Amino acid sequence: MGRETGRKLIAQNRRARHDYHIDETYEAGLVLTGTEVKSLRQGRASLVDGFAHINDGEVWLENVHIPEYSQGTWTNHAARRSRKLLLHREQISRLIGKTREPGRTLVPLSLYFSDGRAKVEIALARGKREYDKRHAIAEREAKRDMERALRRRR
Repeated sequence: MGRETGRKLIAQNRRARHDYHIDETYEAGLVLTGTEVKSLRQGRASLVDGFAHINDGEVWLENVHIPEYSQGTWTNHAARRSRKLLLHREQISRLIGKTREPGRTLVPLSLYFSDGRAKVEIALARGKREYDKRHAIAEREAKRDMERALRRRR
């Protein structure tokens, strides 16, 4: 069996881009058990309520739902357990300083396989206010209307 290459998307948190201003993104590895990897290879995961936090110099991913592997036995994993993220020491120390600022949090954006290894893209984000969300929707609709008008003119 050949080695996997490229990037295969498993799950994406589209709601995060709506609810947060994304400042910086990081790619992190995940510490997983065997049945978690098999469940991910089937394309089953949800990042909806997920978040990350830093505890004792380690970054942990919480509330990410990876369902139990269907052919697993008693060695199956818990669906919403805490998972350790693998980042460089400099990145962790930078994140510690940035997450101490009020209103900043770490949210997962996507979960994917990169060259056969499970990775998660986390973002340092600031929460949007309700009026920011309405403004973003209005901008998107105005841009769409302009593009429609330009197409009609052609």
